[in-house]
Amino acid sequence: MGTNSSLPDRGQSAPKSPFARLSAVYGVSDGELSSREKKKKASKFATLRRKLIRVRRHSRSLDYGKSLRELISSWHVRDVSALVQEYEALVSLKELALAANLARPNASTLRQDLSTLYDWKLCTDVDLLYKGTCFPAHRSLLAIRSPFFRDLLSRYPDYGVSVPVKLKTSGVDVTLFSALLRYLYTDELNTQELNLENSEILQKLALEFGVPNAVEHDLRTLLETGEYSDAVLVFSTETEQYDLMTASTSDASHAMQYSNRTSRLEFPCHKAILAARSPFFRNLIIRRARSGEELTERALHTRSRIVLDESVISRRYARVLLNAIYQDCVDLSCIVRGSSSMCSLSEVQAMVSSGKCQMTMVDEAMEIYQIGQFLDFTVLSQGSEDIIVDNISTDNLTSVLNWSSEAHGSPWVHRQGLHYLKEEFIQIAHSPVLHDLSKEYMIEALRSDFLQAGELDVLIAVLKWGEQQLVRRIEEREPNLLSHTAHSVAKKGVKKRDLNDVELRDILADILPLVRLDHVIPYSNDTLNGAIKRGLVSTPPSHMIGDESPGHKICAWVRGKNNGIYVRPRLFIPYYEEAKSVLEDQLSLAHEQDSSRVRMINMSSIPDTLYMVEDRHYTMPYALSPASTVDIIAGTIPVPDRNTLVTMLQREAELQRSRVAQRAYALPYSDKRAVSSQIQLRVVREFGLPDNTVEVMTNSQYYYSEETRFSERRYIASPARKKHSPVLSLSPSPPYSPTVNEASSESVLSDTMPDIAMATSSMSQLHMHEDFELDIGDGNSHHGTLYI
Repeated sequence: MGTNSSLPDRGQSAPKSPFARLSAVYGVSDGELSSREKKKKASKFATLRRKLIRVRRHSRSLDYGKSLRELISSWHVRDVSALVQEYEALVSLKELALAANLARPNASTLRQDLSTLYDWKLCTDVDLLYKGTCFPAHRSLLAIRSPFFRDLLSRYPDYGVSVPVKLKTSGVDVTLFSALLRYLYTDELNTQELNLENSEILQKLALEFGVPNAVEHDLRTLLETGEYSDAVLVFSTETEQYDLMTASTSDASHAMQYSNRTSRLEFPCHKAILAARSPFFRNLIIRRARSGEELTERALHTRSRIVLDESVISRRYARVLLNAIYQDCVDLSCIVRGSSSMCSLSEVQAMVSSGKCQMTMVDEAMEIYQIGQFLDFTVLSQGSEDIIVDNISTDNLTSVLNWSSEAHGSPWVHRQGLHYLKEEFIQIAHSPVLHDLSKEYMIEALRSDFLQAGELDVLIAVLKWGEQQLVRRIEEREPNLLSHTAHSVAKKGVKKRDLNDVELRDILADILPLVRLDHVIPYSNDTLNGAIKRGLVSTPPSHMIGDESPGHKICAWVRGKNNGIYVRPRLFIPYYEEAKSVLEDQLSLAHEQDSSRVRMINMSSIPDTLYMVEDRHYTMPYALSPASTVDIIAGTIPVPDRNTLVTMLQREAELQRSRVAQRAYALPYSDKRAVSSQIQLRVVREFGLPDNTVEVMTNSQYYYSEETRFSERRYIASPARKKHSPVLSLSPSPPYSPTVNEASSESVLSDTMPDIAMATSSMSQLHMHEDFELDIGDGNSHHGTLYI
């Protein structure tokens, strides 16, 4: 499916070229400068712009990296190596998490739906007779696709007529004729199944039938011309629907007059294509056929009228809907704009609630998404989702999150909105949008190991957010007599010293503990000290209550020697890059000093059970214990049928064998339980099930009979699934064919963070004398000996 999600912004002029801006500055017109001067000035401007961007980005990363370098420069090489390995384990886990966030069910394509239309013989209007076999088919598709059938069917204009087919080409049996009909529907011809001895028959058939255009091209012709249409979409209000019903039950002349009066609301279409693309239209057309309405329409030689309530589906989106049905893409340029009568009630309410005079592209995509959900048309829904996500910005983030969290919103968009919040947290923290974030979204962001912000920035943002919430409380408590006056809090403002720290601590009670205070660097900063003095922080960081030795400070960053104070660091990219740089410097220095000295460092990984205890900031989505029977009976957790479960477990095993998962399982500090959880989340989302279905996959023994679980073991390697860690092999893995969203998951992290390389040069140097003996099959330990 292709979606036209990269549309130009409306109401904005094209951006001026660098030369045009320079011309305005120098007061010279375009024609007065030579081409050489244009190129010279443009190149200078572009070079300066690139330098400014590079300096700005580098300086910001340099500030963060400087703080971490000052902290870890005095560490031993093994401790820096452990920190880098911790980051690399998070890199692999983030790659799996991104793939899980992007997962959603595949929308059936236009060709797949037309193939189903041919198989199920829906809404057929002509019967082809060939060698004693009847082939129900669709006149519009055959006529637009083949000149042979266009000429043949023009001699049999009646509905449901039987048309004998005689071919000049010899050697065409019933099987080949059926394959040719399918080709006209789908542009796909499987010659291997036809067992053709040579291609001469196909060449002769191409001359006789005519070589059709691409199916999308021919359907566009049907849409634009309305040729062979047998239905019409009518968008009307309740009053117009009553008039239409009256016109349809009266004489033909009255119906014709009404049709002329409302022609601007009608859009010709084809029942077969509507039925193929949308279950809503398919059920409606089948119900009309069973009620006998089609018999009346055929007797009057009129097209079927499909009336849509404009309060639900606005007529301004009619061409967007039809374009998606016929072309498999969502194009917002097809929206009819500029008329107040074109707005539906829901659109007016949306504009009033948001205070906007005009709907934005994101608002329109939200409306179209709901239309797709109403019509059960996945292509329209997912195309709208893509447009919304492509246009998420800091300004509309709050509205996107609020809309997507509603019952009528999109969970997929909600996940992408939360991802944007985590990736752009620093930018959001310095904008007014921070104050509009709900407590739920703040908690969701701070719980993540992938939040892109230094812990000091996180602490500052939390304090700013809490103070703003306290100011809003004060405004709400203000008497009505003072509200909106010159003496009100909203007008005068509240000074920081006037805020009640006790009440502020109550507001931040659930949020401030999520700040990883042990990782707030530099340690001597006024923000942290001020929060402690104000009583907002109940437990100071470990470096303030322990000894001043460097080893004690390392304990909060490196596992294995934690003494109960270890806190998993976030995967903040500047920290990760700086840690790799420090490790490379230390390895280079050690090599220069004495390359002959080799010392052994024993590296071991803590068993998985201890990972679960120590990863205090990583919250597993679902517990391993089975859900209550009440939740299952109430339908809170849907239990898939046996065949679906087996297919899901097969998909899980397939993803566990992928390169990304194998790398994540093999890393020393990888949390294998979290890796398996992300893989299972991806599976249930690909199958269109809610996230809590992961609990059913993990504990299938509680929901399925022994016979069903025996069938599972026939198809699935149960040890790999139960231990959350499939047995790894050092031999090359079998060829892996990408399936749902797998092709993009390999590069999704590199697109988000292009500076990350999974096999880093620092770790390559660290492992240049490695002699590992992996034993990961038991899911408990993987020890190795590393020589430097």
